[in-house]
Amino acid sequence: MTTIDATEKKPLWLLIEENFLGLASQDLSEENREGTIQRIAGELDNTGYNVSHHGGNMLQLRRAIDERCKVGRPLMKDFNDAIGALTLEDVADPIVATAKLVRDLGKVWPKLRGSERKADVLRIVENTKLDLLITKAKGLPGDEGIRLLIEEEAASEVITKALGITGEKLGQVNTEVEKERAERARVETLLEAVEGKSNEEKVKHLFANNVSDKLIIEMVEVDQGTVDEVKQTMEPELKEKRRAKEEAAARKKKEAAGPRLDEIPPDQMLEHIEAIREILGFSDKEKEIRIMCEQSAIPTSLVDITVSEPEKLDELEKEAEG
Repeated sequence: MTTIDATEKKPLWLLIEENFLGLASQDLSEENREGTIQRIAGELDNTGYNVSHHGGNMLQLRRAIDERCKVGRPLMKDFNDAIGALTLEDVADPIVATAKLVRDLGKVWPKLRGSERKADVLRIVENTKLDLLITKAKGLPGDEGIRLLIEEEAASEVITKALGITGEKLGQVNTEVEKERAERARVETLLEAVEGKSNEEKVKHLFANNVSDKLIIEMVEVDQGTVDEVKQTMEPELKEKRRAKEEAAARKKKEAAGPRLDEIPPDQMLEHIEAIREILGFSDKEKEIRIMCEQSAIPTSLVDITVSEPEKLDELEKEAEG
């Protein structure tokens, strides 16, 4: 999002018009007008512009004050009123908003339609949009305000300063937003596989691929009732998948645990006990013992004996030796 830096020099036409806001009717009278022009020119000289001794700039000031007298009010009054009336909906597209504002105000202030002034007005409209977004963000609960400004591509330093948060907090929310974007991209790819299918088929496909209800509702554009109905029809299938998953997990756990004590061949028992004695020489802490035993592929049944009844290792060793 483009914004005007606080230290950026204002364009001369805008400074001139802002100076007119403080003028009284007597300042614009025939007898006082020239003195007013000279005074404003001197004040503008102090802003970094050479007006008093620059023919072109002085001419711009004179034409602007003539226009001010002709219309009967300052341009900036109309301009500020128009800017102040803008809503977030109005400035959703700053370029469109600028075109409308310039078109409307240009009926009375035709010079506002100049290309240079349009660019300046666009920057003001963009700043106005940012101000409105910040105001909205401050009123949102939790991290929603941060998310709003991230989605609107506000600069990081703008977000942290406006919302009074740390860079660390912004980074955390940014990471969450990126994960959500990645998930949406995944769902979009999943939906490509069921393009042209019914909403029920789409919901079923997404649910089978572990997409959350919330995202399904958002991206398929269905209600919770539709999602619940699809879940109900899928329940037998899901139940079978859960059963198969639990069985696979149990098998994996059993394989990882290794054989029971009475299933360990004598020669392997002796090898395991020898490895255990070496491990016990390094540590007497249960957690460390279990980790090292697991790394050495020692059966869990033997590890349990080691940490609960280490004296029984001698007995098992004698039995294995025959």
